[in-house]
Amino acid sequence: MKGKPVILKCPWMRKGYCLNLFGILCARDTSWIDRYVVNHERIHDAQMRELLWLPFYIIYVIEWLFRLIQHRDPHKAYLNISFEREAYRHGHDLGYLRHRRRFASFRRQ
Repeated sequence: MKGKPVILKCPWMRKGYCLNLFGILCARDTSWIDRYVVNHERIHDAQMRELLWLPFYIIYVIEWLFRLIQHRDPHKAYLNISFEREAYRHGHDLGYLRHRRRFASFRRQ
């Protein structure tokens, strides 16, 4: 996702949440989406491209279910998904994608 991202206002989304569907961002209110949120979502775009999109979503859901069993807390499960750990760890580094290694979300850091 280069340049300005496509952001759709989606009234069905929970307030303060953003969903990345194949590079299109969906949020109820877009006023809170800043360059760091966009960078977080661009990291997800890189992860999706590496896995050819559909496997990304399958792995994401399976890992969330595993983490939910592990932590017994939906939010904690979400934060411990490997894709989210990478995106949160580097979301404020706006230059991260220029030096990101392939499959970085699966590497220990």
